[in-house]
Amino acid sequence: QVQLVESGGGLVQAGGSLRLSCAASGTIVRINAMGWYRQAPRNKRELVAIITTSAGITNYAESVKGRFTISRDYAKNTVYLQMNSLKPEDTAVYYCNADITTDWAKGRREDYWGRGTQVTVSS
Repeated sequence: QVQLVESGGGLVQAGGSLRLSCAASGTIVRINAMGWYRQAPRNKRELVAIITTSAGITNYAESVKGRFTISRDYAKNTVYLQMNSLKPEDTAVYYCNADITTDWAKGRREDYWGRGTQVTVSS
């Protein structure tokens, strides 16, 4: 079983910064990619940023490019999202996602989700 535990959300004024963390634990053979998604009220869940393991390739939503930075601590199975110059439209529940191989011989590879952490940006 795999668990993703997020932390770092909160309330911040526009222009401020927050750093989200997500730690993966459990039966992990390989983490193939980790990322962050967000969902605001009445909106669909959307990709914010993702980072792959093999090449460290990152990809960002256009709306956060230049403001958010995703990074990994491979030894700790942790992904971070540094969020700067926050805007009220960044307000959402932020979810950690991980593409994890749990059984190499059986080829078991699944997507896992954290429970989410609330980020609220006041104007």
